[in-house]
Amino acid sequence: MLCAALWILTPHFLTVSNLVNVVEQTSINAIVAVGMTFVILSGGIDLSVGSIVALAGVVLGTSLQSGQRDGIALSLALAAGLAVPAWANGALVSWGGLPPFIVTLGTMSIARGAALLFTEGRPVSGFDASFRMLATGRVGFMPAPVIAMALVYAASHFVLTRTTFGRYVYAIGGNEEATRLSGVAVRFHKTMIYGVSGLMSAIAAVLLTARLNSAQPIAGINYELDAIAATVIGGTSLMGGEGTLGGTLVGALIMGVLRNGLNLLGVSSFLQQIVIGGVIVVAVLLDTVLKRKHHA
Repeated sequence: MLCAALWILTPHFLTVSNLVNVVEQTSINAIVAVGMTFVILSGGIDLSVGSIVALAGVVLGTSLQSGQRDGIALSLALAAGLAVPAWANGALVSWGGLPPFIVTLGTMSIARGAALLFTEGRPVSGFDASFRMLATGRVGFMPAPVIAMALVYAASHFVLTRTTFGRYVYAIGGNEEATRLSGVAVRFHKTMIYGVSGLMSAIAAVLLTARLNSAQPIAGINYELDAIAATVIGGTSLMGGEGTLGGTLVGALIMGVLRNGLNLLGVSSFLQQIVIGGVIVVAVLLDTVLKRKHHA
């Protein structure tokens, strides 16, 4: 419906080049939203994803500048994204018993401060063309970030729907105490869930760094809000235990299409924030009403 409305309002919207551009622009936020979906499905929340994008990007950028091979630099960035949330967020939430909102709010500030301290607030730039191919490369007419997004969603969907870990994610969000009494190592699996979120942020950081040809310590600001919005618009319950990655992808694309359409229509960036905020509220309200009717 949104695409049809924008097609009527502007002839420039429904073109192959523009639609590919929308998906490419959405890919990074959509990948971050995968990790957020895992966390919210388990009944948690992760406000640190944007800062982890910045931290992983800085680790990647400095590794490349120091002369490390692309493979080693990528491994270090992914390790930073996986380890920091798993050790800090997952451990404190699982073993410390602290609320996820408070823990991830703290690590959001810590990771951002670490990225700024590590680079003294300056961007790290100037990378080889071979690394930049991760963002500028194409397979046919499809950009590399879109292919990366498709692979991430395919693998994550398999994990959620076809593995024991995926079933535990839903079970923990549905009823954590019952899951624990069933013999599931809830603390371990919750730690791994936050690790998945950090890993997705690190993958997004790799694509963003390649796209900008620089690692910015201020990158990823408000990414957590976009990821939460995409997840919730896609139908994942903030109470946990209910949702799909397919819905999250649709939610991310809705936001991407809306931003693109408003830009084509020449709408002020200030007004865009109001419109997008309104769409998020309406979408979640409609989803809530439909779910109530379904359960009734």
